[in-house]
Amino acid sequence: MIYTKICEMLNIKYPIFQGGMAQISDAGLAAAVSEAGGLGIIASGNNPAEKIKAEIHRIRELTDKPFGVNVMLLSPYAKEVSELLIEEKVPAIITGAGNPGKYMKIWKEAGIKVIPVVPSVAFAKHFEKAGVDAVICEGTEAGGHVGELTTMCITPQVVDAVNIPVISAGGIGDGRGIAAAFCLGAQGVQVGTRFVLAKECSVHQNYKDKIKKAGDTDTAVTGRKTGHPVRVLKNRLVTKFKELEKTNATVEEME
Repeated sequence: MIYTKICEMLNIKYPIFQGGMAQISDAGLAAAVSEAGGLGIIASGNNPAEKIKAEIHRIRELTDKPFGVNVMLLSPYAKEVSELLIEEKVPAIITGAGNPGKYMKIWKEAGIKVIPVVPSVAFAKHFEKAGVDAVICEGTEAGGHVGELTTMCITPQVVDAVNIPVISAGGIGDGRGIAAAFCLGAQGVQVGTRFVLAKECSVHQNYKDKIKKAGDTDTAVTGRKTGHPVRVLKNRLVTKFKELEKTNATVEEME
């Protein structure tokens, strides 16, 4: 495995981030990844600071290795979680769903590495100017909330556009994907869905089995009509939802 600037920056052995997946990426999973040499990440989701504090304390009981916390900036608890992460002196913050600009000064003064997820070159350049330490460029192959550009398309363009390390994400699940990301100029990768299959991940075995059996056409993107596209495994609910989207149903009808 290549030792990159990301490894040096975060004091990790391998340039592999475990994606911050809401309600999935808890202290147990994150600790296992950090212990193995990557960067384990706790997902804050829409949880209040009190719950995240408990997860931070738990991960520190499980490992003394570096870890990160993913902050969803549109969460109603974003401000209190931000303040908590400063108090707890977390090594790294990964941001999504919003602009980290208003928190940058206090996070940087606290010595925290700030790494936002970006869907385009424009966002990567904007956040570089704001002073972030690196960016995660995420392609539409990723699970969860996604943009429109593919991982292979966005990674080299972001690499060429900024002077900070770039982590590639979206559809990366094995060594071939990691090697491809490095060939595109990335300094690291973020892997999400693959870690759901880990024994340390607490999701139900039935869901793990569905992921393991899934093929190339077994995911779908919903929510484009509402402006919040999300890649998910196909099932009857997803099929019904997409049918409603085609009829221009209201958000209330789809809910």
